[in-house]
Amino acid sequence: MKKVIILILCTFCLWTINFTLPANALDTANGTEIFSFHCAGCHINGGNIIRRGKNLKKNALKKYGMDSLEAITAIVTNGKNNMSAYKERLTTEEIQKVAAYVLEQAEKDWK
Repeated sequence: MKKVIILILCTFCLWTINFTLPANALDTANGTEIFSFHCAGCHINGGNIIRRGKNLKKNALKKYGMDSLEAITAIVTNGKNNMSAYKERLTTEEIQKVAAYVLEQAEKDWK
């Protein structure tokens, strides 16, 4: 009976790990390269050379409802106002990697 319970708990843990992907669990190494090539021109160090208040800092992301992978992925994919859409230039995987990188850097205050 004890072995069955341990097996069930281990299965549950593995299932949980495999089906939940926080920002830090995604590959952000390639996100760095993608951001540097496609985004840093306007968003160097998390700033915004076009509209200063709409930067990639943690407070601004939260203020504008852009503090989740889904929100950042959507704006990178489809663009909004002055932000260009990247759905034709980046793959879905690349967009997810850059979104994860942005969240990770915002948590570190872009340092």
